[in-house]
Amino acid sequence: MAKTLSCKIGPSILNADLSQLYNESQKLIDSGADYLHLDVMDGTFVPNLTFGHPVVKCLRNKLPNTVMETHMMVQNPIQWISAMADANVDQYTFHIEPCDDVSLVCRKVKEAGMKVGLAIKPGTPVTSVEEYIDMADMILVMTVEPGFGGQKFMTDMMPKIELLREKYPTMDIEVDGGIGPNNIDVCAKAGANMIVSGTAVILAKNPPKVIKQLKDAVNKHLNKK
Repeated sequence: MAKTLSCKIGPSILNADLSQLYNESQKLIDSGADYLHLDVMDGTFVPNLTFGHPVVKCLRNKLPNTVMETHMMVQNPIQWISAMADANVDQYTFHIEPCDDVSLVCRKVKEAGMKVGLAIKPGTPVTSVEEYIDMADMILVMTVEPGFGGQKFMTDMMPKIELLREKYPTMDIEVDGGIGPNNIDVCAKAGANMIVSGTAVILAKNPPKVIKQLKDAVNKHLNKK
């Protein structure tokens, strides 16, 4: 039976109050989030530094049933696989750009019991990720330069999503960067079904309403396909 795509909204906690990480995360789950998108930055691949596996593990202990994706914006993704697996991460999404051997990293992630997400920066052509598509559970198309929250959304990334959706109709395609109610339609129309939203959800007066808006927009387009 062919896999059917579903819409999933994964708020990024990057702009949350990190001193209240568990409470903020629980609030997002209670607001209707399908998963948590955890931005791990090493200060090398990207200029910013966030948190690593000890924080993720503590969060996992508090939220045992929450789906967690780590977005590894790191120079050496293979280095952190076992630690993130130990933290019971569900999906390990890493950037292909710094990797010498993407296939090896994919294999190690699978062997560690996690799903594989492959991420590409705005400047990386979509063809670069296609040769690894059979090893991936999800492709992440960045709609901002990775490294900082609150950046402006790049509409010119939509053709990448359109191409992936056309060629791989059952692939989970995630978008991340500057996404909110004002641009969700273009992402959904292009074919994205996994939506990372940071500032638009975290800073909203009514997070459940925003998450519902995002979900409704994606479902509207998903059902047309």
